[in-house]
Amino acid sequence: MDDKGSISGTGSGGTDSTAISIVQRGNLKTLEQTLRKQWRLGQNIVLSWSADERGLLVIMVPHYFLGNYCADENQDNEGFIRELISGRRRRDRDDMFAISKRLEVAPIFIKLSSPLSEEPAVLDAVEQMICRYGVSYVDSRAVLLFDIVEFSLFTPFEQASQLNSLSYSFNSAYNKLASMGIDIEFARTTTGDGYYVWNKRLGPEANRDLFYFMLLVGADNAVARAASRGNTVPQIRTAYHVGGHYELYQAAGVNPSVFSYIVGDVTIELARMLDMAVSEQILVGEFDTTIADGSLGSQRVPSPAFVSACNRGLEALSGLQLSSKNLNSIRCQLSEYQDDESVRRPRRFLITDKHGLSRHAYNLQVALDLEGKPLKLGLEEGRLSDAMRAEAAEPPPSTGEAPAGSAATAEELFDDLAQLLGKRRQGSIVED
Repeated sequence: MDDKGSISGTGSGGTDSTAISIVQRGNLKTLEQTLRKQWRLGQNIVLSWSADERGLLVIMVPHYFLGNYCADENQDNEGFIRELISGRRRRDRDDMFAISKRLEVAPIFIKLSSPLSEEPAVLDAVEQMICRYGVSYVDSRAVLLFDIVEFSLFTPFEQASQLNSLSYSFNSAYNKLASMGIDIEFARTTTGDGYYVWNKRLGPEANRDLFYFMLLVGADNAVARAASRGNTVPQIRTAYHVGGHYELYQAAGVNPSVFSYIVGDVTIELARMLDMAVSEQILVGEFDTTIADGSLGSQRVPSPAFVSACNRGLEALSGLQLSSKNLNSIRCQLSEYQDDESVRRPRRFLITDKHGLSRHAYNLQVALDLEGKPLKLGLEEGRLSDAMRAEAAEPPPSTGEAPAGSAATAEELFDDLAQLLGKRRQGSIVED
């Protein structure tokens, strides 16, 4: 589940380190020592590399370089950088010097004791290392956000218990999926009162597996809450979205951390969606993604079609055990309405945040049968309608922003701080 930080550990392709010869492990050790020295505790980052008969060529720039370079929008510099740091970082020699010329940065030569092998295990280890000493961009990945409701109101002991309980639900869901032959390589980073979670693997199956993971985490949490006393098991609200993000490894002492962090459009959208959600609600963002379509290969579909496709595959989870009870069935669907032609369609909601920015989302409902005992997740129609009526009854929120051209008063600044610390809802969610 967790990254192996050693250069001789398992690479992204899952190849065991014993497949790498002693000579090549020596090359990898030399490479990491040189990169660590040039990295300078995070001052510099690696963008790309190319093999050389005597070693490696590496393009490395200061961490602030990318921001300055992307500030010039006329040349689509950000698009160029995103393409450069997406996927595998290896470039052929001609591409390497073309990149160097455009960036006006000379490549760094790293001498090795022998030529680098072209074995997949070695190349995977190099790629993993380059990513740890750099920044990566992923154009499309599914990410989850689990948020503990009213977390700041609990005692430190209760907060620790709730975070631990949610972590256990992650591990439980992982083990249950693994027992069914679904091996999800999940990673997570804390938000303080919850977690972002993603599948380190990419592709249609990875996105689908993360969706299944979300459902099982929610089910395990609901079962645990029903059996718990006090405030040791959290009430959560959850969101699922697909989008782009950057991935980086922060400094941990004198080395890059072995755990990655993600930030970008997908995490921002998740946070703003979930800020307007209520307890136990599950939101699905509006996105287009690819799904496997049997003999037809794959096709790109909107989020309602993605949820429908995932629902059709949930039969594979039948037979799992939750709280010592067999899972007879599980199904999910988006909340629906009936149009003028009596056709059932997904209800789409417009979520506007405190900045006035809007996005669309859908409300997910889940039904499980545990040996004849029903278990519901998400907001059913009655609770959803009540939440919408309560939202509509609230007065329009104040943005707390000073008029253009005027300085904010001390009172306004303290109000903004209070809103941040108290996580006071500002914005709206209405049916579109």
